[in-house]
Amino acid sequence: MTQNKIVARFRDGRVLKGFTDDFFPAKAFFHVTPLDAPEHAKAVEVSTADLKALFFVKDLGSQPHREGHRLEFDPAKPVVGRKIRVVFKDQEILVGTTQGYDPSRPGFFVIPADPASNNDRVFVIAAATKQVSFI
Repeated sequence: MTQNKIVARFRDGRVLKGFTDDFFPAKAFFHVTPLDAPEHAKAVEVSTADLKALFFVKDLGSQPHREGHRLEFDPAKPVVGRKIRVVFKDQEILVGTTQGYDPSRPGFFVIPADPASNNDRVFVIAAATKQVSFI
């Protein structure tokens, strides 16, 4: 199974970087092998309900969450999906596209609008949001 590079950001501010191969949006738990874990270390169980969002990233290296990331779309590039703006309860804003937002579901994927973002996609936990709107 493919190992996804992820950054799990928890509602309480904790951050866990590592790898997962068993995340599914409908499951309550998944496992993460921490980036700094020794070889053959046991994966950590993560409750999706404890998360703010799960970031599927290109690089787990030194690129931290960037302030000042673009919150608009490149007008020269076509958009796939519906444009969406997410305001988290901690006031962070995420702008991108989605193909699966349903307010009755526990979460949804967003593809960031910023092409320079380290994030390939983000699974947003609906309970961690303050406002979600189509733009």
